[in-house]
Amino acid sequence: MANVNALVKKAKKGDNEAFIELIKQYEQVLYKVAKNLLRNDEDVADAMQDAILSAFEKLDSLRNPAYFNTWICKILINKCNSILNKNKNTFEELDAEKVQGHTAALNVKMEFQDELNALNPDYKTAIVLYYIVGMNTKEIAECLKEPEGTIKSRLSRAKSILKSNHLKEEGTMGYVQ
Repeated sequence: MANVNALVKKAKKGDNEAFIELIKQYEQVLYKVAKNLLRNDEDVADAMQDAILSAFEKLDSLRNPAYFNTWICKILINKCNSILNKNKNTFEELDAEKVQGHTAALNVKMEFQDELNALNPDYKTAIVLYYIVGMNTKEIAECLKEPEGTIKSRLSRAKSILKSNHLKEEGTMGYVQ
């Protein structure tokens, strides 16, 4: 993996190959963020494409090359939020044929995704950036322009809500009258 600082500096000077290399390094991270914030693959692809294009066009606005990851994730989160706002009134139904025959692991993942989607957007974003992207609380705070204490609080509350919901479901699923 090439040095991010060097690649950003080259990309800022007009080296398109350096920018492509940067995107390749962060492609999986960007995909994970978008996939966990958005429901369908088309929206994920649109958000990633828009974020990459915006990052390319606005690369000169990145002050510190060391924060490229945080910077591009923030752009992506903004693109995802725009898509979510556009799609707010649409309802996506699962195709029964696609669901049939899947393993229990897929059902667990879908249940977790539903629980994650039910969280307040601020809590969900903090959880995704911390656990899926792997940012620390300081990086998330910088990315979202929030105090680090606020991020820690959101993570704690989100974990508490997820745990509480999980325990409720476990309790109701095991009880039959």
